[in-house]
Amino acid sequence: MQLSKYLAAGLLLIAPATFAATPAADKEKDVDRMENAGTVIDEILNIPDNIPQDLLDKARCAVVLPSVLKAAFVVGGSYGRGVMVCRTGADFKGPWGAPAMYALEGGSIGFQIGGQATDFVILVMNDRGASSLLKSKVKLGADAAVAAGPKGRDASANTDAYMRAEMLSYSRSRGVFAGISLEGSTLRPDNDANRNVYGKDATAATIITESKFEAPPEGRKLVSRLQKASPALKP
Repeated sequence: MQLSKYLAAGLLLIAPATFAATPAADKEKDVDRMENAGTVIDEILNIPDNIPQDLLDKARCAVVLPSVLKAAFVVGGSYGRGVMVCRTGADFKGPWGAPAMYALEGGSIGFQIGGQATDFVILVMNDRGASSLLKSKVKLGADAAVAAGPKGRDASANTDAYMRAEMLSYSRSRGVFAGISLEGSTLRPDNDANRNVYGKDATAATIITESKFEAPPEGRKLVSRLQKASPALKP
């Protein structure tokens, strides 16, 4: 009986330290993901045959999900994690703002990426698409029209498919960059991760729409690279 009391007392002393370490570890993973997203967008924008400039100039937001692995896709738990960064202002026309954490879910992704680590980039092309992603989970192809994006700096983006799409999606695997369809997948705010990075009051909507939130150091490469590539929204 006495031994049980000592064991219980010891567990009470250990438990606070154990639980206190968990949020710190989670935050480290989330800011690492944000930093990796900056590296991905920098590398992709340095590829000669990459996202057409006119599409990037018209995009309201960019979602970047680094190193999604098929091995991570299991029943009930398939997802890729990354960030969404949007232009600031009520009409998404200002400079690029602070990144918010997002998650991409859906078994169809696993079939498309094979067994290789794959980076995803999704351009959000209009205000409606951007606003819907701030509120809740969006099913691509149902709640929002999505198309595999064209590539090449001089590629034409004026076809009906691209003009109608609210989102254009791309992938990069083994160095190969291409448009990819993500229909049937869902994209949602990862607000647990947002609170880890920005604090308890942070949600995707507040991070993107309120100027009080600033990108942490790990997110500044992503923001500055997008700002350099496309400083102003073009109609």
